[in-house]
Amino acid sequence: MQFLENPYRGQGIDVGLRSVPSPSINSNAPRALLERCPVHHATPMVRALGLHIKDERGRMGLGSFKALGAAYVIANEAQQGSLDGRVYVTASAGNHGMSVAAGAKVFGAKAVIYLAKTVPSEFADRLRDKGADVVIEGDDYEASMAGALKAAKDKDWTLLSDSSWDDYFDLPHRLMEGYLAMAAECTEQIEQPTHIFLQAGVGGLAGACAALFRDIWGNGPKITVVEPEFAPAIFDSIKAGAFVSSTGAVSDMGRLDCKEASLIALKGLSRDADACVLISETEAADVLPKLAEQGLASSTSGAAGIAAALLSDLPNDAKVLCILSEGA
Repeated sequence: MQFLENPYRGQGIDVGLRSVPSPSINSNAPRALLERCPVHHATPMVRALGLHIKDERGRMGLGSFKALGAAYVIANEAQQGSLDGRVYVTASAGNHGMSVAAGAKVFGAKAVIYLAKTVPSEFADRLRDKGADVVIEGDDYEASMAGALKAAKDKDWTLLSDSSWDDYFDLPHRLMEGYLAMAAECTEQIEQPTHIFLQAGVGGLAGACAALFRDIWGNGPKITVVEPEFAPAIFDSIKAGAFVSSTGAVSDMGRLDCKEASLIALKGLSRDADACVLISETEAADVLPKLAEQGLASSTSGAAGIAAALLSDLPNDAKVLCILSEGA
């Protein structure tokens, strides 16, 4: 496991990020909307392996925390008027696409999801079951995103990404706001932890949660961002002191296998995270049997934060919060 202390903690990276909005801390907005959703309920906080684990596998029947993101954006837009004829297009490693597909289906829109060839076929089948059109594009997430961007431009569709870049902030900012419902539940389910481990792909989960945890718990908890060695997007950018694209082989941690960070998430995490760590493919896989024995079956992506926590040299009295972000 590779470790990097964040030298920008407290102020954040300034180079190239001045015009980027910071993550929202308005958890009341998504929670108010979720109160109107008949399939919504708070997910449990469980104790296992010496950790406090927020179990997102049952979130709204979609299998991951991503249910709180894109569907929240679409629900907000539906409040402004009919979405009949509207097409939302995105690239996804699976779970974000499920949220887009579910939201579009509920509110009368259409979803088109671009997947890389490396995404398991089961995800494509689940997306089609939700009524989405699936397009297989390229060998990695970046290639599928390029396909989605082109389709949005050529066909005048609405791009609904869970990442952000220059001149594309509004929808991903609101999407990350949806994740605050999960973070707020954490603050109500446990007292202030000493250590928090948050896995990151483009960084939406980590950036949103870290922002709210700092707002509510202050500087007490040590927050660590966890990424695959093959996709060190946040790690490399914080090391460089500016946004950079990372490189690496395809990771089995598929939902975290993103080579470029969301700018909104990077701005927030460079301010709020104390450290970043990179875990290997083996280190991520080794935790799965232990979790399965506890009735917490997951994937290497969903359990990456837990893997890093168990590999860390923590004090005996540490109170550790992790998020089990998806099912097996």
